[in-house]
Amino acid sequence: MTLAIFDLDNTLLAGDSDHAWGQFLIDQGLVDANIVKTANDTFYADYLAGKLDIDRYLRFSLSFLAGKPLDELASLHQRFMATTIEPMIGQKSLALLDQHRQRGDTLMIITATNRFVTGPIAKRLNVSHLIACDAQIVDNQYTGLPTGIPSYQEGKVIRLQTWLDEHNQSLDGAWFYSDSRNDLPLLRQVDNPVAVDPDETLEAQAHLHGWPIISLRG
Repeated sequence: MTLAIFDLDNTLLAGDSDHAWGQFLIDQGLVDANIVKTANDTFYADYLAGKLDIDRYLRFSLSFLAGKPLDELASLHQRFMATTIEPMIGQKSLALLDQHRQRGDTLMIITATNRFVTGPIAKRLNVSHLIACDAQIVDNQYTGLPTGIPSYQEGKVIRLQTWLDEHNQSLDGAWFYSDSRNDLPLLRQVDNPVAVDPDETLEAQAHLHGWPIISLRG
């Protein structure tokens, strides 16, 4: 089995689903616009700079889910998919996924965005394996707290290794596509790292190591 692993935000998607979810909640009038926009934009800037405090961010991003009925959240996410995520899904991303699918590769998305946001997106992209940051659920309700090791920076390597061990698989011949400096730890682990519309730091590393650079935009 050859793994084809994909980052999600700003890689397969032409945008960041996590940041967009916060803006969606603002647009729907479901959160305090001033407080959430300031925090959302600050955390996103920290992520782009490679200095995000992932635990603080997860507690912020998951707080809206706490105590709400799951069917209500599912309905809200359906609107989010239709209005916000669908326009982020481009034909080049779909074609790349299909290219690996036709080769017989096993497709996986690994993302620092939480599973509530990304689970339906992975399903829409027909990718059955998803590693994402997990939200705690107690008595069939979200608590608003994260659980487990966040799949962020080195955490992606740890979470992926756990998955490999559980499935008796390896990274032999694996591909990993990403746009972000935050994914350098995992990019260095695979045989076929690919930079996708990369940030400046990743672009420099790709040139240094001779990694392919591609674009999925347009």
